[in-house]
Amino acid sequence: MNDLTTTTSPLDPWRATTPARIALGRAGSGMPTNEVLRFGWAHAMARDAIHAALDVPALANTLQAQGWETLQVHSRAGDRTYYLRRPDLGRQLAPEDSSRLRSLGGTPKELCIVIGDGLSSIAVERHAAPLLAELRPILPAGLTLTPVVIASQARVALADEIAEDLGARLSIIMIGERPGLSSPDSLGVYITHAPRRGRHDAERNCISNIRPEGLGYAAAAFKLAWLIRESLRRGLTGVDLKDESHLALVDESDSL
Repeated sequence: MNDLTTTTSPLDPWRATTPARIALGRAGSGMPTNEVLRFGWAHAMARDAIHAALDVPALANTLQAQGWETLQVHSRAGDRTYYLRRPDLGRQLAPEDSSRLRSLGGTPKELCIVIGDGLSSIAVERHAAPLLAELRPILPAGLTLTPVVIASQARVALADEIAEDLGARLSIIMIGERPGLSSPDSLGVYITHAPRRGRHDAERNCISNIRPEGLGYAAAAFKLAWLIRESLRRGLTGVDLKDESHLALVDESDSL
């Protein structure tokens, strides 16, 4: 029997270290069949992430088991089709939910955490609960919180209305990011001080690509806790608040 040999590429070690599509090769004037199939699979995963519905009751049960109180709301986008075609509707809270939240406002709180399905419910289902589990023990002592609000058909700015109606000084929204061909389940977090209708993106801080293959839960929770603390202390977020959480690590190591 003849020995079979496999031709290797000098770029194979590079390909093993990144999900990016490099050194694809070619077959005649096109790509090799396996690369065409890989692209089709990745594209299908991204489409599924965008169109899949978030299992809100399951997420609520998971969070309640961790000790979080939860509420559920919906944007003005009645279904996924309107949500994708009308981004503006995903930024506005359904009127009945807005009235309900205002009636629950009561004593003002410091922090409102919102979980929105965004453009990847898969990201939320996989990563929101583990991130909150890491965040809870490192939140500033004595911090007052509203219930965690789970929002369906949500865009980032929806958290501004939710937190305003609940009377919170700071809003956080954990939301599924737009899927990429190598990352259909990336979770993003946006932080806004003094949230209210009409806030714009320059007034927010963002932590992106939260997932085991990107920014891990513990590291993301550390950054988020630092931003929460500094935002409440300084009274701002956005371009005026730089993420200097790495300096906190240095300071802590120097004090040991």
